[in-house]
Amino acid sequence: MLSSEKIVETVAGISDLDQAAMGAARSRQDSLTKPQGSLGVLEALAIRVAGIMGQAKPRIGRKVIITAAADHGVAEEGVSAYPQEVTAQMVQNFLRGGAAINVLARHAGAEVIVVDAGVAVELEPTTGLISVKLAKGTVNIARGPAMQRENAIRIVEEGIALAQQEVAKEADIIGTGDMGIANTTAASAVIAALSRQSPWLTTGRGTGIGDVQYRKKLSVVESALKLNRPDPSDALDVLSKVGGYEIGFLAGVILGTAASKRPVVLDGFISGAAAMIANGLAPRVKRYLFASHRSAEIGHRIMLERLTLEPLLDFGMRLGEGTGAALGMTIIEAAVKCLTEMSTFEEAGVSGKEGAPRRESVRPRA
Repeated sequence: MLSSEKIVETVAGISDLDQAAMGAARSRQDSLTKPQGSLGVLEALAIRVAGIMGQAKPRIGRKVIITAAADHGVAEEGVSAYPQEVTAQMVQNFLRGGAAINVLARHAGAEVIVVDAGVAVELEPTTGLISVKLAKGTVNIARGPAMQRENAIRIVEEGIALAQQEVAKEADIIGTGDMGIANTTAASAVIAALSRQSPWLTTGRGTGIGDVQYRKKLSVVESALKLNRPDPSDALDVLSKVGGYEIGFLAGVILGTAASKRPVVLDGFISGAAAMIANGLAPRVKRYLFASHRSAEIGHRIMLERLTLEPLLDFGMRLGEGTGAALGMTIIEAAVKCLTEMSTFEEAGVSGKEGAPRRESVRPRA
């Protein structure tokens, strides 16, 4: 089986953006009390959100960041500066509210949903933790495929289902985040495979490894690609051969959110690998994506170029967890509020630009 009914149905549900809503939003932007185009990128962001949500005056209320955690067998190759048990320990930190993502999500007014997508140890059932675990992490990709294709399909389906559930609970915007020791190794392999680029261009230093470990990591990614031979024309094959469970889950979240006509705010490198998987399954999905920041990981640049995304921020961040997505959400929400809450020249009784033709009053549909 190449895919599944759930994935096929979701992909089919990802439509083009609503041009009428975008046109009405653009007209409103031009009639607001400011010189046309003076809010720059903020104007373009709000217009695109209007097209995604099909509303000339969209509203962003409930904000959600989905942080998926999973382990990677390739950690045994010594490619990370941290031991594998850190994945489970950080999940507990997320649940206690003590991690960077919790701080930034609180700042952004966003909820954090923590998902066990394949942590190597059994986690106690806890309020706030969702488990979709199919395996205790991936197989070491330097020695064989990361997972069975069936599991690759199932983990994408789980991501779709959670995104759809959250939109049904009135989530207006969803961000992606990750946790998983050695997951930059898997993401490097995924992006190299799907972009048909050398792993030397996609593999960075992850958690801050030194030169010896970095050379080892490069060798491991090269070996994994050579051994497993992922098919770049088949995103699920790439996921199953060299990916990770959190990457597959977030790919599903991206697809499910887009099919539900809601914007997706990507975090950094791992979320970028998930976006590449999602785009391989549904090329229209890129219209629903917002890149929150430019990761310090070198391979992130390739993802941004492939998906023609311009990052909102360039802060040298490389933490993951959804931290960039939290910051990005605040910018997108601000853009939408400018569109919907500013007065037009007519509403404010402010004179327009001298010599400009008189405009008809714009009354965009809700």
